[in-house]
Amino acid sequence: MGSKASEQRNRVVTALERVRHQIGLVLGAAAGARQAAEAELAKLRLEQHIVRVGMNNSTSDQYAEWSRHPAAGEVFGLLGNVRNQFYADWEAGPDALRDLVANNAPGPAGQQPGNWLGRVGGNPGITAPGLWRVGSATVPGKDVPRTFDVAIPLLDESHLSITSAPKTRSAVDGIVQNLLMRVLSTFEPGAVRVHLWDVGQLTAILPDLYPLSRTSALTLYDPGRLEDLLDELAGHIRRIHATGMQAGHTSLREIRQASGQRVEPFRIAVLYGNGETLEPERARELKRVATGALAAGICLILIDVPTTLSTSVETLSLYDDRRATSSMTGPDLIVDLDPPMPSAQVIRAAGRIAEALIAKQGGPRSFADLLPTELGKESSARELRAPVGFYEGEAVEVVIGDASPHALIGGPSGSGKTNFLYSLLGSLAARYSPDELALYLLDFKEGVSFAGLAPGRRDASWLPHAKLIGVNVNTDREFGLALLRFLADELRRRSAAAKQHEVTNLADLREQDPGGHWPRIVAVIDEFQYLFAGRDGVTSTATQLLEDIARRGRSQGIHLVLASQDVAGIEAFWGKPAVFEQCTLRIAMPKARRVLSETNNAAVSAPKWHAVINHDSGIAHGNQLAHVPDASSKDVFVKLQHRLWERYSAYASSAGKSASERESFKRPRLFDGAHSPVLEQFPAFNELKPTKKPRALLGQSIDVDEAACGVDLPKAPGRNVAVLGAATAEALSIMDSAARSLARQHPHGSVEFVLSCPIEASIPAVTELAERLRAEGHQASLVDDLPARVIDIAENMSSLDNAKVLLLYGVDASIPALEAKAPGQLKSGLDQLRILLKQGPTHGVHTIGWWRSVARLKDTLGFAGTDDIGTWAALDVQGNELSPFAAGQVVHWSPRPGRALFFDRTTHGAPEVIIPFQRPEGLLDG
Repeated sequence: MGSKASEQRNRVVTALERVRHQIGLVLGAAAGARQAAEAELAKLRLEQHIVRVGMNNSTSDQYAEWSRHPAAGEVFGLLGNVRNQFYADWEAGPDALRDLVANNAPGPAGQQPGNWLGRVGGNPGITAPGLWRVGSATVPGKDVPRTFDVAIPLLDESHLSITSAPKTRSAVDGIVQNLLMRVLSTFEPGAVRVHLWDVGQLTAILPDLYPLSRTSALTLYDPGRLEDLLDELAGHIRRIHATGMQAGHTSLREIRQASGQRVEPFRIAVLYGNGETLEPERARELKRVATGALAAGICLILIDVPTTLSTSVETLSLYDDRRATSSMTGPDLIVDLDPPMPSAQVIRAAGRIAEALIAKQGGPRSFADLLPTELGKESSARELRAPVGFYEGEAVEVVIGDASPHALIGGPSGSGKTNFLYSLLGSLAARYSPDELALYLLDFKEGVSFAGLAPGRRDASWLPHAKLIGVNVNTDREFGLALLRFLADELRRRSAAAKQHEVTNLADLREQDPGGHWPRIVAVIDEFQYLFAGRDGVTSTATQLLEDIARRGRSQGIHLVLASQDVAGIEAFWGKPAVFEQCTLRIAMPKARRVLSETNNAAVSAPKWHAVINHDSGIAHGNQLAHVPDASSKDVFVKLQHRLWERYSAYASSAGKSASERESFKRPRLFDGAHSPVLEQFPAFNELKPTKKPRALLGQSIDVDEAACGVDLPKAPGRNVAVLGAATAEALSIMDSAARSLARQHPHGSVEFVLSCPIEASIPAVTELAERLRAEGHQASLVDDLPARVIDIAENMSSLDNAKVLLLYGVDASIPALEAKAPGQLKSGLDQLRILLKQGPTHGVHTIGWWRSVARLKDTLGFAGTDDIGTWAALDVQGNELSPFAAGQVVHWSPRPGRALFFDRTTHGAPEVIIPFQRPEGLLDG
């Protein structure tokens, strides 16, 4: 309130103190008379009559009885003097007090129930009445008794403690409901929030107010979970205090006065106890809340909750269902309580307030309400801010920046986690342009949560901010590792630029390097625990990278959003809390476990379509409950995506745009683990041209970039390729892509392809490949007599004019024929093949062979021949069998469909997983 209101409040307090003083004079005089009385017991009885009856006119019989008492003369003499002094000062007192209460309890705050009960209040909530009527009191006057209104302070001024008497529950409900209706009817809808908790009742707590439960104006709490209410109130206090401290204010009242706006609603928390002392922990928390509540505009009404609060508390103590004493008028003045307002009228009034609040808030909030009026106008230099839902009609924001650099999201299946991610991504993308925000999205689930954000057959649009979208990667943990490696590389790049410009954070770097392209990066990894599912090198490396990015990413604008159904079973982080400590932003979906702090159970009681937002590492006082609108239904997010795509595609293609601006709208990289890449559609294949350094493409690398895995085939020892395993489709695919990619890099007539296939089921595919090679202008022969052809090439390789590529299918099936020696021959075909493998590459003869088992390859190579296979791709072969071909290192590999383990001893420190290309139509394996 302003200075005028404060002056009025002081006048009210002064008047009330005057009343207390006058009553004290009367009672004090009586006490003196008692001390002088000759008969102690009779004196005490007389005092009791005087105290209870006070200054009321007594009957003649009573006076006659009192006059016979031995101390009556002295008592009545003293009492007469006091009465005369009291009436001399009191005559104008009730009238003055009545005026002051009327001024400080205007309208519904002080009036008797009337037409105001059916109207919606208009006070915007910037200031509040100082007093609220609860009843009236009567004191004797010189001629007639004098009656005045009894009102108590609430809201910013004081808490209220009510002590009931036996069989007065309905009277207590009437007092509380009267006060709440006065408050709710005074202010405009949305300015007051009521929280109800009753230790003894799950339902039927002030049922006449239940129409308000359809809105944010009324919230009920489980009787066994008082901590939920206290945690929520503590969170509001902490948040409001932090906001006020930043602005230099110490209370919500000061913030309202300075801003002229109701920045927060008033809150009244009604707690029904049972007269028993609270548990020590709950009692301590209640005292902490009560201490800071008034400054945050939170008022407690405690009914039969025995506790001592070190803050302003008014009291009402009931004698019966109509009478009470109040701390405002002293313990010896009886207050006649106002009767409960009629139930039907309260229900109708609550319904009108609820309807007005719903109309004011525009009804249930939708995804469109999260979006700004203008797209892409915010700067991400300092932080990212995005509303993700609504609480009590107000938007609830997620803040990603230096203070809360990374987010941890948890929620069981069906809790709305995917919908929340869409709300977050949509809200961010609507506020920040692709120059300000870059998204890297990865989903380890078996599904396509993010697939719609990439261009597809039905919809060519994409989310412009998305740079990488990975779906169905539950079996490709290596792709998650590749993303972390990319982020680590970007972190090093940004750190180097910051060092060059002598700055320490992204905001300063952007200021010093305005021409650079430094958007904030948000990497969302859904079901991230799959990264750490095995006890292998992927888990070890991913853990190290994730910890490093979590620690250092904040200063360079690289942020992680890690989502999971449950983080309890991630063994990789046992004893390594670095990642979770950096995830100060915690989002818990309903029924989520171990996402917030261990003592914070807010998510247990969160309703469906809600989320608990916490920017304080999950500590309960940081909780904000948010209703998350539907963002994942058909066409909801798509409409926003189309708007963004059309806006930024037109912007990036307009004249005068820089390369970085055009790059910011580049088509995102889509990695779908459920689909194999098609060779003819792969950029690396289509870009191949004739060269003197041919490279055989074997498959797609599991990497952030859409890169192919290839093998250089120079004239150097060991440059042969082995395909290992009995997985026919994958083996044929690798052989096919290697041959066709080499054919593109050799000028016509400069290479001969020699194909051999003793496996009958695979002959149609090999024949088809030979025909394709010949159709492209190359010499390609499918030989029936492999031993003879091997002997011929081996004996003449020093004089060959053209390069030769031997495509040997099922070499293990050809070994019997190769081992046989023709009459007069000193060396068998197998001996000559070994010579070709050893010496052929230096003469331009390279072998690409398929062995269906590692043992058969060893047999083919003979003693000490492993060096002749410099590159291999393993299919359905266990990792321990591959160690001899990987420089003796332990190989962690468990075969899985559609994947191969690739190793090139000239370029690799360890094998990597690749995806064989999808075989073209017509190449069937029989």
